Amino acid sequence: MASRAAEQREEARQSAARLEAEGVRNVALTWVDNAGVARVKTVPAQRLPEAAARGVGMSPVFDVFTSDDAITESDHLGGPDGDLRLFPALDRLTALAGQPGWAWAPADRYDQLGAPHPACQRQFARRMTERAAEAGLELRMGFETEWIVTRAPEGHHPAAADAYETLDYPCAGPAYGMTRVVELSDYLRDVTEALTVQGIEVLQLHPEYAPGQFEVTTAPGDPVRAADDVVLVRETVRAISARHGLRASFAPSFVAGQVGNGCHLHLGLYRDGTSLHRTPEAAWGLAPDAVSFLGGVLNALPALLAIGCPSPASYLRLQPSHWAGVYQCWGVENREAALRLITGAPDDPDGGHAEVKTFDAAANPYLAVGAVIAAGLHGIECATQLPEPQTGDPGVLGVRERARRGIVRLPATLTEATDRLEKSAPLYEAMGGVLHGAVLAVRRAEEAHFAGSEAEDTAAATRWRW
Repeated sequence: MASRAAEQREEARQSAARLEAEGVRNVALTWVDNAGVARVKTVPAQRLPEAAARGVGMSPVFDVFTSDDAITESDHLGGPDGDLRLFPALDRLTALAGQPGWAWAPADRYDQLGAPHPACQRQFARRMTERAAEAGLELRMGFETEWIVTRAPEGHHPAAADAYETLDYPCAGPAYGMTRVVELSDYLRDVTEALTVQGIEVLQLHPEYAPGQFEVTTAPGDPVRAADDVVLVRETVRAISARHGLRASFAPSFVAGQVGNGCHLHLGLYRDGTSLHRTPEAAWGLAPDAVSFLGGVLNALPALLAIGCPSPASYLRLQPSHWAGVYQCWGVENREAALRLITGAPDDPDGGHAEVKTFDAAANPYLAVGAVIAAGLHGIECATQLPEPQTGDPGVLGVRERARRGIVRLPATLTEATDRLEKSAPLYEAMGGVLHGAVLAVRRAEEAHFAGSEAEDTAAATRWRW
């Protein structure tokens, strides 16, 4: 342990010297809580070696924070007692292009004796990645990040968080229109430039459907890296927006009744470096393990919604015929299916993969990737099969026709999704009682807080939380 601490200290000393030479004076160490909010402790750059060797203190109570900063409790967590240590992931240490003088690193959480904290979401994602590797599987994952920008209130004072807040969009162009790119070309250029400088490969950026809405897609990586990346992407977009006098929201429902922000998860399966989505002669090109993995994910989607759609506001976004994937079905290139199989170009060996369309940015991305892997591995263990793929929009079918095809609606409320998560033995086993219980406690607290709220008030109250 002492030897490892010395190695960490020396690596951090070299990193701190490099950062200080680049003008970095402070380092933000982030973790994402169970409500999907990125929380932070910061240290001066010269203190990074000490932080890497001994960690930075934090309370375990953050595991039961809700999105409005209220505190609930679970059987294992809550109250003022205890202490944890945040250890920066030095391999992800990044100077922030949008915040001169600052660097960032995600953090893993341990107790004071050096044991992994059982509710550390980042380590949960790593455990599931390692479990997949033990089964001979490599996963490559990536997120699409959607956000909405408005002009920041004059004087940069917080805007009123109510249904009557004035929203001043900085662009007037149509959905997916080049006009929006012209109107905000300097801003969008700075977003892509900052991400690139920070080592994030941008695949594409474009206007989206809702007013002031954009989407950026970044390159896939291993699951933990993908989750790290999406945290860095959001905070970079937020920082660049502020420097342009704008305010960015990643909330699932920005304005009730309008299209919200999703955060779709893309995943590809590989064995020995070969894609399991490129199997000749196989139905849909999927190797047997890919079929079972995706079948496991599809079967678990009702419970997974409590992970990937964790706010009452999430269910304002999940509406039929909005490309949000609200029915428990899959389809080949079907954007209304909850699980979409993307075939890619026939000559692209990495083109085939799958997309979970239901998830949004209120989700903790480490929980999201870990839970999806757990569900998929359970599918392989059970030799789960995929049903027939669906074409078209299930939302326009009659109730009887959906029933005939075996298509059911995914949970329409957080309460229903949380009930399904509570009963999911595979996810309980994968997450462990401490993490599983903390997630359930936060979901129940969010349900209680927004019980009886009008849709407009729920959207307004959560508009700037993510």
